[in-house]
Amino acid sequence: MGKSIFEIMEEKQIAVGNGTVYYWVSYGGFKTTLFFLHGLTADHTLFEKQIPAFIKRYNIICWDTPAHGKSRPFDFTYALAAQCIKAILDKEQIKEPVFVGQSMGGFLVQAFMKRYPQMATAFIGIDTCPFGLDYYSKADCWWLRQIEWMSMCFPEKLLRKALAKSCTRTRDAYESYFASLRPYSKKELCHLMGVVYVGFLKENCDLEITCPTLILVGQYDRTGKVKQYCREWAKRTGFPLQIISDAAHNANYDNSKSVNEKIELFLQKIDKNGGRR
Repeated sequence: MGKSIFEIMEEKQIAVGNGTVYYWVSYGGFKTTLFFLHGLTADHTLFEKQIPAFIKRYNIICWDTPAHGKSRPFDFTYALAAQCIKAILDKEQIKEPVFVGQSMGGFLVQAFMKRYPQMATAFIGIDTCPFGLDYYSKADCWWLRQIEWMSMCFPEKLLRKALAKSCTRTRDAYESYFASLRPYSKKELCHLMGVVYVGFLKENCDLEITCPTLILVGQYDRTGKVKQYCREWAKRTGFPLQIISDAAHNANYDNSKSVNEKIELFLQKIDKNGGRR
């Protein structure tokens, strides 16, 4: 078997706040750096079908989010996660990256832009949701606050299978995501989901995104109301929304070919237009 793409990248770590964050880099002296941020309870391997497609034309940063994967233990907050992103960019001397955030990764990008509004060249959100107070009803917010205890009610094996099945459509995507769940105990897994979703409600605010933004969502994304939020986000902002066929919530793994093509076209367009709008 050949090496995984991450074995040929350089693994690094940085201490921030109460923990250590692990990340992987590849530099080819290119103009643009892509920073990939995975979703809740996943890890950097969520992007193993994106990195090979872009590594020969772009500098790459990919991480295990604080409290995920190798970046554990870590007492997660959005403020600390944004601080970690900034610390990595400063250490690597990256001024204006393009952020690619899947699900929770998109929340973290927005939390970062809330604090550093001029540092993003562009934002690609994959099966994620917008910041904005009036997108979410009181019922939406109530249900998000129940995630931790409700998850604890599931038998552990069923919980893991249900999470992986609900987010994926293809067998490869299922097996990859299921593998990323293995390091967590049931208690840790449920607590992490609770912390991230309740933290989102506290972090959420009306946010004006001033950089070029692309919204991608899987045709069969049935995670919460993500697809509905994405449609409303595009309607209100004018950001382009593209539906990824034959894909669920982890659309970039389910249909990597389509996602990679759409990302590449978007990057070419913003490069032609000179970046920020």
